[in-house]
Amino acid sequence: MTEKETTANGNRLSVIPLGGVEEVGGLNMTVLEYGDDLIIVDAGLMFPEEDMLGVDFVIPDFSYVVENKHKLRGIIITHGHEDHTGALPFLLKVVQAPIYASPLTLGLIRDKLSEHGLEKSEMHAVRPRDVVELGAFQVEFVRVTHSIVDGVALGIMTPEGRVVHTGDFKIDPTPVDGELLDFRKFAEYGEKGTLLLLSDSTNAEKGGFTFSEKEVRRAFEDIFAKAKGRIIISTFSSNIHRIQQAIDVAVMFGRKVILCGKSIVSNAQIALDLGYLRIPRETWLKIEDLKKLRDEEAVIITTGSQGEPMSVLTRIATDEHKHIHIKEGDTVILSAKMIPGNERSIGRIINHLFRRGANVIYEKVSEIHVSGHASKEELKLMLNLVRPKYFVPVHGEFRHLAIHAKLAVKQGIDRENVFILGNGDVLEFSGAEGVRRAGKVDSGRVFIDGKGIGDVEEMVLRDRMKLAHDGVVIVLLAIEKLSGNIVSGPDVVSRGFIFEDASPEFINDAREFLSNMISELDKEIKSDSSLLQAKIRSSLKKYLRNQMDRRPLIMPIITEV
Repeated sequence: MTEKETTANGNRLSVIPLGGVEEVGGLNMTVLEYGDDLIIVDAGLMFPEEDMLGVDFVIPDFSYVVENKHKLRGIIITHGHEDHTGALPFLLKVVQAPIYASPLTLGLIRDKLSEHGLEKSEMHAVRPRDVVELGAFQVEFVRVTHSIVDGVALGIMTPEGRVVHTGDFKIDPTPVDGELLDFRKFAEYGEKGTLLLLSDSTNAEKGGFTFSEKEVRRAFEDIFAKAKGRIIISTFSSNIHRIQQAIDVAVMFGRKVILCGKSIVSNAQIALDLGYLRIPRETWLKIEDLKKLRDEEAVIITTGSQGEPMSVLTRIATDEHKHIHIKEGDTVILSAKMIPGNERSIGRIINHLFRRGANVIYEKVSEIHVSGHASKEELKLMLNLVRPKYFVPVHGEFRHLAIHAKLAVKQGIDRENVFILGNGDVLEFSGAEGVRRAGKVDSGRVFIDGKGIGDVEEMVLRDRMKLAHDGVVIVLLAIEKLSGNIVSGPDVVSRGFIFEDASPEFINDAREFLSNMISELDKEIKSDSSLLQAKIRSSLKKYLRNQMDRRPLIMPIITEV
């Protein structure tokens, strides 16, 4: 195990990203450690990439936290998106620590933890400008604007100086809820002095400023004015601002709203209870009321903007939904950005919707989505407000981090004070010795498959890929143990390799090849099932490669009688 380098007194500030600096859209998790105190900023998951067959989602390897759980003073969550909260249930099953988050974020977390039987976890609601003390750390919460309500940045005072963590942010001059980013507090950090800034890099490639969330409302108004039939809007269930704007425009045009999908109904109810969402009582109807409405009266808000196989929108598009069936004249709006890797599945859903007669509006053809992340000019402004001595870009793939790092240098930060870290890297600060890279701790990805945590390794994924690409050939054989004679078989069964009914000659040829090969083997090999399995596997592998230039997974199953 690679470990963090130790020092004589141990009282140095260590900043350790365990996720979020080698990927976009997931695994955000950062550890700050000083002496015998440790805090965590965010604990997110990532949805599987195309080659992660059968994996439900991915969480960071937080074994370093588990090893040092006696030091853990608190878990701080910047906002309620899954890529910042999704790993919490798995983390809290192995460590105990209080959670600090804003009210809506905490409401979403509480709902998530209750699904795992963790509703008794210690949770504390905080608001912007609140300060909490966690061992050697004094954490102040700072209002930021993002694509979800109640996002915060963090001003963390440590014995070595102030660390500012922006969380996910953009600078929205006209936020839906009227709550502006706290320029004054960030400027105050710049005036008083900031040791280190960790800043969101997701949109570091994009020039200019990110559009305000209110731009989406203008697009909604234009679409609603032209739509003659039902309107179906798909967005992220946590995007309360987007849901609010859809509701406001629906009210403006005299339409009724139906929320469809477990997560969107649950999140909307949480936001409604906490006062973050406003829905006139007569506007929100149940799905069963849809059949009572005229087409021009109905707005359906649902999930599935990323083409998730079991989402409501996917079931609507494939005509498998119990209550909603696409018909000519429906308008479907995908009000979300295509997350990299989801393009194919989203494209299939759009094609299905068009095929059934819907008018589909999505990001490439209309301005029905704006990003929640800061573009270059906003990143520059943050750097100039906070004026840190050291800078670490976070939340992005390497190219995003590299571009953000160059941006920081152009804003006047010394090149040697800008660090691009990988997951598990340790950046250590000491007043006497300055800053240094201090080794690496265990990090990586843990795959969640069903109820299994970490039991799907890279080898298992490689086997799944092989099965997906080349199929499997099963050889069934019964051997008389003492003599080594064949009692029955060999039978050859193919799945995903060739269609047996269409290729009986090939199956017979393979069976004959195996019979001849086995009959020529020494008695010692035939009477040892493990040796015989290995011989069948290697011989059939070579035979299939020569005959068809294909490499299926070969599974000999031998019964000794």
